[in-house]
Amino acid sequence: MLLFVNSVADILFLLFIATLFSIYLAAITDTMARRLGLSRGFGLLIALLLTFVMVGAVSLLIVPPVVIQFQELIGSLPGYVAAWEVELARLAQENQLLGRILTPISEGEGYLDNVFEQVSGFFGGIAPYVFSGMGVAIHAVSVLIMGIYLALKPGVYREGLIAVTPPAYRELARDILADLGHTLRAWLVGQGLAMVVLGSLTWLGLRLLDVPYSMAFGVFTGLAVIVPFFGTIVSTFLPAVFAISTGGIAKAFLVILLGVVVHLFEANVVAPMIFEKQIQLPPVLTILSVLVMAKLLGLVGLLVAVPVLASVMVITRRIYVHRILEGKGFHRIEEDAPVVISLPTGDGVLVHPSAAELSVPSLLER
Repeated sequence: MLLFVNSVADILFLLFIATLFSIYLAAITDTMARRLGLSRGFGLLIALLLTFVMVGAVSLLIVPPVVIQFQELIGSLPGYVAAWEVELARLAQENQLLGRILTPISEGEGYLDNVFEQVSGFFGGIAPYVFSGMGVAIHAVSVLIMGIYLALKPGVYREGLIAVTPPAYRELARDILADLGHTLRAWLVGQGLAMVVLGSLTWLGLRLLDVPYSMAFGVFTGLAVIVPFFGTIVSTFLPAVFAISTGGIAKAFLVILLGVVVHLFEANVVAPMIFEKQIQLPPVLTILSVLVMAKLLGLVGLLVAVPVLASVMVITRRIYVHRILEGKGFHRIEEDAPVVISLPTGDGVLVHPSAAELSVPSLLER
């Protein structure tokens, strides 16, 4: 079974992406059904139309200038590399310690050649997904179709998983699936808002500092947020490197300071407002999840590192911690001996505030 799972890891990854997409569609569909009284199918259709309109509008407003800036950035990159090589050679000659740290180069080679080789090797894992157009199209259509089916009738697949669970544990399985859906939905909403906030603030700040390609770097910062810590580091220092060529060390320092302030604002002001307590993940575990997923699935695994960690923590908390470590156990329930809970009637009865949302086993675990 482990060998089989390893051989189809990429397909399982697509299924997880489709599940995230279905949770996003289901959030909009449920809102339409609850507030407007629409059927689930019609609400899902509206959710898809709104998604396509939003993506199209953002593409028309942002994609053209970003593409132009990225093209200009790529075209001017050789000039920046040559300037960096000259500066590194000068610093290596003036500073003996730095000269020893930098790898000696032979004729026709540069100090940055080794760096480019390492970067190209690191990003090689994503090359098949970028350049194999047919494979990307098939995967994208598969994710789209699976996400639509999962969002249209989520109960079929949820009850199917519960049906293969032993009867004594089905209530727990139902609660865990509900907890997973709530957690992943909160992560999707928070991640989307964080990407918009960070990208917008970075773009405005770089524009005020007169850094070239500010919109391209702003979009890159918003996209890099999906990879915790590592994306923050890269999105902070990359525009600073380009600022050195136009404004020197002082402007580069201001760009780094801008990145630090923007990310601190997002982490301490924005994130507490949009993320819920149950998806506040420990930083060390988050870093480890990113490294593990990068090891297992390459760069593509970085996209799902955080939601996978959130799902694992929910399952670990509900099963391993509550049921095993805390001694609640997995007692079988006899069908001929149902559990009866009697409560007095009247206005003096205290009701748990989450009683309408959670089942009795879930309330007892909390």
